[in-house]
Amino acid sequence: MKKSISMVVALLSSVTILAQEQVAKDTVKVPFEGMDQTWQNGADRRTSPVLTSKYFTGSVMIDGNYTHSFNNPNDNTVVGSTALARNNEMQISSANLGGDFTYGNARGRIMTQFGTRSTVIPRNDFSVYRGQYDMATMYRYLPEAYAGYHFNKWYGINVDAGMFMSYVGLNSYYQVENWEYQASFTSDNTPWFFNGLRVQIYPTKKLKVEAWIINGWQSYGKFNSMPGFGGNITWCPNEAVKLLTNDYYGTDAAGLPNRVRFHSDNSLLVRYFNRPTAKGVSRMAFSSTCDIGFEKGDGVGGFKGTDDNPAQYFLSGMVYNRVWFNKNHIAWTVGGGYMTNPGRYLVLYPTGDASPLPNPNNPTQTIGTHPFDTSAGTQFKGWDCSTNLDFMPNQSITFRVEYVHREANVPYFAGSGGVTSPTGYTTTALPADWKPDLVKMENRIIFAVLFRI
Repeated sequence: MKKSISMVVALLSSVTILAQEQVAKDTVKVPFEGMDQTWQNGADRRTSPVLTSKYFTGSVMIDGNYTHSFNNPNDNTVVGSTALARNNEMQISSANLGGDFTYGNARGRIMTQFGTRSTVIPRNDFSVYRGQYDMATMYRYLPEAYAGYHFNKWYGINVDAGMFMSYVGLNSYYQVENWEYQASFTSDNTPWFFNGLRVQIYPTKKLKVEAWIINGWQSYGKFNSMPGFGGNITWCPNEAVKLLTNDYYGTDAAGLPNRVRFHSDNSLLVRYFNRPTAKGVSRMAFSSTCDIGFEKGDGVGGFKGTDDNPAQYFLSGMVYNRVWFNKNHIAWTVGGGYMTNPGRYLVLYPTGDASPLPNPNNPTQTIGTHPFDTSAGTQFKGWDCSTNLDFMPNQSITFRVEYVHREANVPYFAGSGGVTSPTGYTTTALPADWKPDLVKMENRIIFAVLFRI
């Protein structure tokens, strides 16, 4: 009898514990819960993660591409892209392995990064030349690494410290989440990562407010004594509309503490048709982004330039439209954008002998003997358009073919002579009369395979 009573008590206790756990689970508020965000540009298109357990949710991503420039540069070098590095060769742009760890309310995320992006992404960061230690090498294999704590307030508050993704002009850092492969100028010239402190606040189910205190704009370290400040506001009134703004303020010119930078990035996404089971057109959506910013002080004048303080600002925009077919297994995207950036402070620098970046072997000199001009007052205007077709047999794989046209008002893209040497090899000595072959226009085709699980 006592044994039976003990069993009943144990059973009731177990039921009570399970009920309490279920109540606690039911009372947890999840931001944007129930909203389908898989259609959004820059968002995870999977309906749910696969590699998940109580304490860890894993992620594996592989991004491979083959691209051909019709300029056909002799050194196979791509100029002006963060997604691409080499022409006419199969390349692993990025191979990522990592995931999210949780224990109670403690949280952490780490993602590794291998492939061409581990060199392409950090290359414009002048902060690594301040002081000692090679930060570009130390961090290049970590696109994300942070630890933090989740507070059960409202729909959640996250406080994270480390390296986390920035806004990338609406797009995601990971190509598998983007509608297009070669990003428009607006996106390709905004930052990819931030190093510092982030606070994410979800006061309601449909709203996120985020604040940052960071080392600087796309920088591993600080350029001057003041850190960078910024934030994000994202509002989804329903699952078919997304509005967001990202804003930044800091001093990001090396050795020029009185030169301030401001940047505002603003996007609207609208899904205007949705029949996910249709065999014909199953979904349609568009995204639009506009950016505005400037640098002012220590020799530059922001939007109002003078002879002594030339204008230095950034204006850009891009629009894309995407149509899905056959129950969302096929998608067609078309779009493009425009950018003007007097002072060229956000332009991706050409590589090779045209690079104006410091030479790693002698940082007092530039890498290139014919460096691309980045002095105050220099003009840069560019526009681009692209179209692609995606085949997505399931939520973990995308096969993409894309055609891209890009132009600039100054010679910028790699021409047939390349940017390395007359032969295209770094082992060839440069003749006195040779210079990099930069041209104002390029057309290219891209084949990509994007995997995620």
